[in-house]
Amino acid sequence: MRARLVATARLGALSLFAAALACPGAAFAGSPWGADYFPNVALVNQDGVVVRFYDDLIKGKAVAVNLIYTHCTASCPLETAKMAQVQKLLGDRVGKDIFFYSISIDPKRDTPETLKAYMQRYHVGPGWQFLTGKEEDIKLVAAKLGLSSLTDAANRDGHQPSLMIGNEGTGQWMRNSAVDNPRFLAATISNFFGWKSEKPAPRYADLHAPPAVGKGGYLFKTRCSACHTIGKGDSLGPDLSNLAKRRDQAWVARYLSEPDKMLAAGDPIAKKLFEQYRGVRMPNLGLDQDEIAALLLHIERESQAAARTAGPSPSHAHASSP
Repeated sequence: MRARLVATARLGALSLFAAALACPGAAFAGSPWGADYFPNVALVNQDGVVVRFYDDLIKGKAVAVNLIYTHCTASCPLETAKMAQVQKLLGDRVGKDIFFYSISIDPKRDTPETLKAYMQRYHVGPGWQFLTGKEEDIKLVAAKLGLSSLTDAANRDGHQPSLMIGNEGTGQWMRNSAVDNPRFLAATISNFFGWKSEKPAPRYADLHAPPAVGKGGYLFKTRCSACHTIGKGDSLGPDLSNLAKRRDQAWVARYLSEPDKMLAAGDPIAKKLFEQYRGVRMPNLGLDQDEIAALLLHIERESQAAARTAGPSPSHAHASSP
């Protein structure tokens, strides 16, 4: 009976926390999301420093928390790449006004040293910690934050690419996609915490409709632009300009479809790219053949546009591969 009552109480607390997410802008007087709700378990950061989840990481702070693991082949690389862009957009607020935490769901493999190397690949700046610890403690933290669900086991990534944003002191919390547009995420975070922008808001009369983008353009902006450019040089991954002229199209189509399998099978080009770009994995984005065709068509058109803009120049020829 005691165990049943405890389980019921925990379920009720989780339900209240979920309800809070439905109305994220409202502050909760006497918020229940404090020391009695969040576990104060010990975690270890990328420098090997032991920290307490509640006391050291979230108590009285504005935070953004997500789940990752470093050998992930699906959404984690994209999550980290996009959050790195969000960090740049927020500037020195990260580490001062808000703190980023990425917690590994595979603590047996993700040691502090592994996490630190992973951070370096993505050029992570100050104010963002990567954490590991005991598996049961991480599961408890994930459950309390609403970052775990019953569908996780069926997800090829083992978790949903969610980002929990909140202020422990005020009890305000909201959930966002961790793979959303970085500018949208940065604006959402700023608005949520009421940070005033130094730039004046544009007047309605000055706004123009954004240019229409096709299917390929949408896919590039949402899936690829965090790591790649077309004609602007290498980023986390290679510049994709003139991709059709530099790679066999059958190979490219297969690589976009199953990069994880090709790397695991020892494909020489996939291995070279993995090594050349500091172990940053090309994620399996779950693209179907129609999406791949649309994406390649967009890359080809943008490559032609970039070439016309740049004109004939030796510096425009890229030695790197996709």
